[in-house]
Amino acid sequence: INAGKEAITAIPGHSISDSSDAFGMMRGEHLHLTVLGGMQVSETGDLANWFIPGKKATGMGGAMDLAASCPYVIVAMEHTNKGKPRILPKCTYPLTAKVCAKKLVTELAVFEFRKDGLVLIEKVPEITLDQLKKITPAKYSVCHLYTSDAAD
Repeated sequence: INAGKEAITAIPGHSISDSSDAFGMMRGEHLHLTVLGGMQVSETGDLANWFIPGKKATGMGGAMDLAASCPYVIVAMEHTNKGKPRILPKCTYPLTAKVCAKKLVTELAVFEFRKDGLVLIEKVPEITLDQLKKITPAKYSVCHLYTSDAAD
């Protein structure tokens, strides 16, 4: 059973640890990179990924520990949810951790959280910068070295 209480299938090469070992690795700062799903991310790298107000919560599990103790957090999520933006100036859902994300990967774009703010470093060629801006209300700059198509 995984952290989401779902059955898993062990494949050759798998590794299993119990909760105390897993939390020991997280809290002991033995992990240097983690990839977490996100429900919302703010332009400063705040992460909300464990609770949607008005919905039943199963608990945040180790997400808070990972986000707070891992020095390099990559957030992977869909760019929007039912047409609503998820990359926001400020998260509206309860936070998992503040200023923890270093990179954000969606199906449309890749952003980095830098000292000078959120930076778009890559996008799919099927979307223009103007289209991306309309569905990304967070403030960000564009790194022209990494844009995917020259039409922009």
